[in-house]
Amino acid sequence: MSKVFTVFGATGNQGGSVIESILGNSKLSSEYKIRGVTRDPSKPKGQALAEKGVEVVKADLSDKESIQKVINGAHVVFAVTNYWEYMSKDIEVTQGKNIADACKEAGVSLLIWSSIPHAGKMTNGKLSHLPHFDAKADVADYIREQKIPASFLNAGCFMSNFIGSLQKSDEGNSLTLNLHPDTKMPLFDAAGDTGKFVAGILLNPSKSLNKDIYAATGWYTPTDIVNAIEETSGKKTTFNEVPDQTFKQFLPEAIGEEMMETFMLVRDYAYYGPGGDKILEESLKVRERLLRLSDDWR
Repeated sequence: MSKVFTVFGATGNQGGSVIESILGNSKLSSEYKIRGVTRDPSKPKGQALAEKGVEVVKADLSDKESIQKVINGAHVVFAVTNYWEYMSKDIEVTQGKNIADACKEAGVSLLIWSSIPHAGKMTNGKLSHLPHFDAKADVADYIREQKIPASFLNAGCFMSNFIGSLQKSDEGNSLTLNLHPDTKMPLFDAAGDTGKFVAGILLNPSKSLNKDIYAATGWYTPTDIVNAIEETSGKKTTFNEVPDQTFKQFLPEAIGEEMMETFMLVRDYAYYGPGGDKILEESLKVRERLLRLSDDWR
């Protein structure tokens, strides 16, 4: 009998990527029955998943009872929260703890938590305006305190954010950040890569149990990014480095300081902090394990 794998954010980039990878792998798709969680199963994306055999269910992350229902009976849970929906650290932490508590109550064998490093702790409080980092990290600490069997998938810098930040004109494109052109960043394609890392975890869960997995495809610089965009778009693309406060002034007031400090974390603390390059190297082995095995199981 197949084991239930509950996937939160089923119609989003990360959850959708997880579902796609599981369905595309004959070993995992025969081992797990996917229960995809979304706020509205009647929408087209939810209906499309149902047509693929996914059990699409409704839950509200702020409603403990609805969360418990979709987790009960699950062997594995993938959980992701969206800080930007409410832009509230307290709400995101509460939602994450609701999921963790439900996993503990249901006795799940593995919770895969989509997390990010704790910027405040890493920088000794120097970068104190990064609640979208610290909220997820606080939930990760709570999961550990509750002794819930878990793997922590720490996403790198989303590639899509750089595409969205491009300034476009008839003459070409430009990307402006408070980074040096040679600053190395761990880049991550949420829609394309999340599922590969999760599938790698599921194919050998003991290797990742109670460990941090750094989810990125490698280290790239702003120069690498604009060169890739220029090559694919066929338009001249340049990179502009600006001071922190200048960059902040380019952005809406509600997110200016947070985005400025995000790139300061990349520039001054290598995003993951000391030793991050070595952990990422080990994490990539999780992803490569899936790629090596995929031909055998498809």
